[in-house]
Amino acid sequence: MNSLHKFLETKIKPSFTKGGKLEKFYPVYDALETFAFVPGHVTHHGTHIKDGIDMKRAMFLVIVAMIPALLFGMWNVGHQHLLATGEIAANAALGAMFFDKFLYGLFQVLPIILVSYAAGLGVEFIFAIIKKHQINEGFLVSGMLIPLIMPADISLWMVAVATIFAVLIGKEVFGGTGMNIINIALTARAFLFFAYPTRMSGEVWISGDKSTFVDGYTGASALGELAATVGMPVNAAESANTMGMFGVDGIYSFMNCIWGIIPGSIGETSVIAILIGAFILLFTGIGSWRIMLSFLIGGLAMGWIFNMFAANPYMTMPPLHQIVMGGFMFGLVFMATDPVTAAQTNTGKLIYGFLGGFLSIMIRVFNPAYPEGVMMAVLFMNVMAPLIDHYVIQSNIRKRMKRAKLQLA
Repeated sequence: MNSLHKFLETKIKPSFTKGGKLEKFYPVYDALETFAFVPGHVTHHGTHIKDGIDMKRAMFLVIVAMIPALLFGMWNVGHQHLLATGEIAANAALGAMFFDKFLYGLFQVLPIILVSYAAGLGVEFIFAIIKKHQINEGFLVSGMLIPLIMPADISLWMVAVATIFAVLIGKEVFGGTGMNIINIALTARAFLFFAYPTRMSGEVWISGDKSTFVDGYTGASALGELAATVGMPVNAAESANTMGMFGVDGIYSFMNCIWGIIPGSIGETSVIAILIGAFILLFTGIGSWRIMLSFLIGGLAMGWIFNMFAANPYMTMPPLHQIVMGGFMFGLVFMATDPVTAAQTNTGKLIYGFLGGFLSIMIRVFNPAYPEGVMMAVLFMNVMAPLIDHYVIQSNIRKRMKRAKLQLA
């Protein structure tokens, strides 16, 4: 590795530095070099804590934490496709045709990832060249998050348009990485949700030609099925079949939601895979346990309240079942904990997380038009995070002033 680094420094880098024929493309070279090797830049102003990990390494660890959800998502895309086409039975062993499922999912998901990175990094490179600054590291994570929260059959051009919109409007207009006030990946999903609602809700979660699906097979997500019960009385006969899907033997049973063998966005279905990622983030100190824990408590609290005042079948869902469906756990681990858009104070993180989880369940149940309430809840709390921190800091100032006055008295 040292020889490679030396070769880059002596043979390649001079062409990109000042006076070189590729001088204006230096940000592109710098981004690739600092991703592969620890940068040799030094800080000239202010006081900074020296650490063995830089921003690119931290972002890389977040990507590592997403790998279990990504790999399972690839397998599940293939699994759901074979179920829909009738090539495997619903009660078949999960290991049956394992490699066929994974390879199908790989070739379905990989293009989405490539388009996401190509579109997002393309915008980053253009802005870095125009503004003559380093390429920001933030999109290393956003470029992976965007595919994981998309349906398996999303069109590639839609991924490109949504990614470009998110990077431009959600990030660059605010000044780039570290300055954005809303999560980039959720901005991309929100753009598609409102611009192309029929492609982000309903029966769009299974990849492949719909004409080849077996009769009676539904590709709707669990939240899409439940949203149809809103407005029905608790014991309505029409809702019996739908609610049966969430029973012990149903396709959306609690254990199926835990394992993730249900239709849904690519990376959001498996709670086990997501919890592995949560462990990595917490162990490395990158993720905030305060946000994760309070987000979970908030979701459980809202689910419990709905159980007390059940007015439709959706409200009767046990709180634990509520939080393992849809994108709640994925949002808890990878979206709400975004260090840029989340609250920064310790007390603020607890408030921010609790309200985020609370609103996620509230939105998905009260408004069937937004069955994936975690998206709207996290985006709303992103906007509210600075206000929460402001009042937390002001409260601390008032408490210290009171203590100071008592000591002087």
